[in-house]
Parts: sequence; structure tokens; C-alpha cells
Amino acid sequence: MRYISTRGQAPALSFEEVVLTGMASDGGLYVPETVPQLSHDDLAAMAGLSYAEIAFRVMQPYVNGEIDDETFRTIVTEAYATFSHDAVVPLNQLDANHFLLELFHGPTLAFKDVALQLLGRLLDHFLKKRGERAVIMGATSGDTGSAAIEGCRHCDNLDIFILHPYQRVSEVQRRQMTSVLADNVFNVAIEGNFDDAQAMVKASFADQSFLNGTRLVAVNSINWARIMAQIVYYVASAVALGAPHRKVSFCVPSANFGNVFAGYMAYRMGLPVERFVIATNANDILHRTLAANDFSKQELKATLAPSMDIVVSSNFERLLFEAYDRDGAAVAALLERFQAEPTALADAPLARLRELFASHSVDDATILEVIREAHHRTQEILDPHTATGYRAAERERGEASVPMVTLATAHPAKFAEAVVKAGFPGVPLPPHMDDLLEREERYTVLPAELSAVQQFVVDNRR
Repeated sequence: MRYISTRGQAPALSFEEVVLTGMASDGGLYVPETVPQLSHDDLAAMAGLSYAEIAFRVMQPYVNGEIDDETFRTIVTEAYATFSHDAVVPLNQLDANHFLLELFHGPTLAFKDVALQLLGRLLDHFLKKRGERAVIMGATSGDTGSAAIEGCRHCDNLDIFILHPYQRVSEVQRRQMTSVLADNVFNVAIEGNFDDAQAMVKASFADQSFLNGTRLVAVNSINWARIMAQIVYYVASAVALGAPHRKVSFCVPSANFGNVFAGYMAYRMGLPVERFVIATNANDILHRTLAANDFSKQELKATLAPSMDIVVSSNFERLLFEAYDRDGAAVAALLERFQAEPTALADAPLARLRELFASHSVDDATILEVIREAHHRTQEILDPHTATGYRAAERERGEASVPMVTLATAHPAKFAEAVVKAGFPGVPLPPHMDDLLEREERYTVLPAELSAVQQFVVDNRR
């Protein structure tokens, strides 16, 4: 298995290389050169298997023997042993044919744990094999940071620097990051928004000379291994609902598009999917693109669903690469126009996307309405991101006989502000976090300046 860049100008890499590299040298993102296939029989044979076993079977072709099967199976098993629910990602029935896929039973109560518990172990495996150390830089709008830190805090060969927008993440999200006092963990609060932080991470990957030869590694969703790990829960939930003998639809709260793209890859592997519904908050570039072909930046809006407060949807590039028939030059030209001015997709690629994807945008008032409504109808309290998915799933349902799976991306306790605004007293944190708000914090506030951030990394790496 080789991996190629969405912009067509970077060298093809092996699985090990792509995990350790992150972003391609031409500014693109890596995708598999060919998509492994799961046959009807392969999918049928997964019925009743553990999540870890399904994960091994789905991901093994992407690893392609670069880790021996016994070692890889052990890595996968250990990654998902950290989850508090035996099913890892249990399905919760909401209505006759509407299900909630609970992705928040990992150490940090967010879907990012599913990928990052695996990625930390993969990175440590490859670095130990090479006798190398590396620096991780990542930007987070809330959940990625804590999940990355939990996935890497015990890694011997990694120092991790996580950037978050100062005073623009929830208190629980911040403390999950800043209360981890491990020697290899460094939290930086940027005086700007998520896109400022993300831009500095991207610039650092584009020119790594400030590290004087030390490898820089990405753990956000530009890293292919993140996408690979997320493919699994689409397959596992669909099989639990009758695939491959019946189709399934998915509704995904999304901003950076990595989660949706993982679903698309499951579809490309052979999973029978009727449609994907993309749910956004008021920062709705994905919805505007699909609904009105308005592929343009807009001013960032602070919302009750802060993990979705993103102007530029990085992983959308991976889907555009597929929609444009893997024409890297066309994708690069489109994204260059996007950076400079409002633009639009060509007719044929847009038509391809609309065959499989629908979308819906939800504002803050509706989020609060949905939290109340969902509790009244199901007794479930949804976090504000999942609430966008609940409403979008209802509005863009498609064929009623096809099961709809809405991805629950975070535990509601992480977003107490929204839950309280919706009229509830709040949601208690799970026992392993019940003292979170009293734990000591450690983080550094820096201006949104690339030089200041890079100097901090240089001064503090071990």
C-alpha cells in the first residue's frame, strides 16, 4: 500500500512514512493510492465480532504488513481496552429506525479518542523501531487536544505541543488538556481563534527548519492514521444493523470533515451506505458548498458547539480530490482560488458529491431547542454538537426504512454551558473525572505569532 498527495506533487509514501509525516510536502493531504475492498462475505463475517477484531480486519490492509499481524493486533487491542464501555462505541436506539452511535466512552469523552488512542501507540512503535524522537504539534478547537495528549502522554519518544484558542474552548475541554502535568506535554493558549492556531501548525510543517532536524509529527486529522481508525466505527455500527444485507445512512456533526471522510472511505471499501448527512453549526462552509455551491470563507462565529467553530475545513480537500477524479492539479488550483477569493466547485464534481451527501446547518437557538426536544422524546441529554446531528438527521432523513445512525461525538458533561442554557441543571462528569475542575493546570499564553510559538517549541522540547 502506497499513499499519494491530494495535490499530486509529493512523493508516494509507505504506511510507516505517512504516519510519521502527516502533511505532504506539496501542502496536500495523503490518501491511499488504492482503496482496499471489503467483500459482501468479509462484511457478513464481522457479525458478532468484538470492536477490536473488526478494527484489526478493517485496518490491516492499510498497514499492509509494515507491522506484523500479531504486533498490530496487540496495539489495536490495547488501544480500545482504554474505553469504559465493553462495546467501545455502543449503539443507542432513539426511534424506530434512528440510532445514536456513542463515540464518547474513551478517556476524554470525545470521538477523537477512537483514533488517538491508536495513533499514539503507532507513533511510539515506529519511533522506537527507528531509534528516533519526535515533536508533535497540533491545533485544537477543543477535543482533539485532550485526546492527543491522552494518547501520547505515556510515549517515551514524543514531546507534544497542543495549541488551543485562548478562552474559546469550554472549561472542561481546557482542563482536560492543561491538567495533564506529564513532562512531555505542553499546552499553548493562542491569542486568536482555531484557524490562527491551525495556520501556525500548517506553516510549521511546511518549513520544519526551526527544529534543526528533529521530526515534526501531526496528530490532528491531517494524519492518515486518524482517518483509518475512524473508518472502523462506520463498519462496526453498520454490521450491527444488518450490513451488508441492508443499507445504512449516517449523520455526522462536522467541521474539519475528517470524521465524514472516514465514513466515505468505508463506503468506498464496500460498505452499503445510502447517504451521508453533514451537520454543521453556524460556521457552515460544508453546508453552503453542498447546498448553494458557495465555497468561500466567512467570518468565524462563536457558537455553543465550539469544536465545530472552524472557517476552513481541512479534510474536505480529501473528498475534493475524489470528486475531481483524483486530479491533484485541479484540487491545488481550486484551493489556491479559495484562499484568495470566494469560489465554487465545478459542475461535475459538485453533482458527484450531491449524489451521496446531504447537509443541514443549525444555529445556537436551534441547538438549545433540540437538546430540550431530544430529552423530552428519548430521555437522552445530547451535547450541542450531537444536537446538530439529531436535527440534521430528521431534516435530511432520506428513505425511512434505511437505518439512520447519528454520531454522538462528545459526552454532554464537556459542554455544560449549552446544557444549562437548554434548561437542565447540568450533567455530572464520569467518576474518573469528578475532580477535574479542582486539578492543577499548566499552560502558556502566547500571541498568534508563528515565531513566538516555534521558539516556545524549541525552548521546551526535551
